[in-house]
Amino acid sequence: MERHVDQELGELNKDILKIGALTEEAIYKSVEALKNRDKEMAKNVIDNDTNIDKLELDVDEKCIDLIARYQPMAKDLRLITTGMKINSELERIADIAVDIAQRTLEIADKPLLKPLVDIPKLATVAQNMVKMAIDAFVKGDIVLAKKVLSSDSEADQLRNEIQRELVEDYMAKDSSTAPRAVQLLLIARFLERICDHTTNIAEDVIYMVQAEVVRHHPEKLKNGR
Repeated sequence: MERHVDQELGELNKDILKIGALTEEAIYKSVEALKNRDKEMAKNVIDNDTNIDKLELDVDEKCIDLIARYQPMAKDLRLITTGMKINSELERIADIAVDIAQRTLEIADKPLLKPLVDIPKLATVAQNMVKMAIDAFVKGDIVLAKKVLSSDSEADQLRNEIQRELVEDYMAKDSSTAPRAVQLLLIARFLERICDHTTNIAEDVIYMVQAEVVRHHPEKLKNGR
């Protein structure tokens, strides 16, 4: 027989899925705005952030209410507290998408320094990591959570390559490119930070499912625990 709390936990999952979808969309639109010099799309990302902020507050209140009314234990408690943490991480990720949109507005009227190749690749990695992390939470899937963690190295490599190219091939050779190059460096750093927040989500999912802290303990993942 289904407990009443199970229905409410299912609603919590749906709310987090909604925030996750809006966050993925914000990442996508912020980078599309950069690629297409689309100031209206960049402004749309900034304006829509208030919707995500409101949802984040609503989910937090729902989690606190669930704890107060049901006084959950063990797995239920871990699910609710993990939901609160993920909710916060997604809101931060959405804020970073706003940062990308703001940087896009700074350079939208200037010619592109170089064709954008690695930044869109990094954005795709970030979007995929967010999607996988949310799916891992909803399904309680440790394997998928670990896949998120393993994807972070690809994000780091792309960020490093973007940084190397902009510094060595542009800024070092022509100082006049610095203002535009710095904005692209910041965007790459923002995207890498999104991936870092997503790994936090994946680590929280692993804790939720098996009550084991893997954050700061990579050896536990290597041992397959």
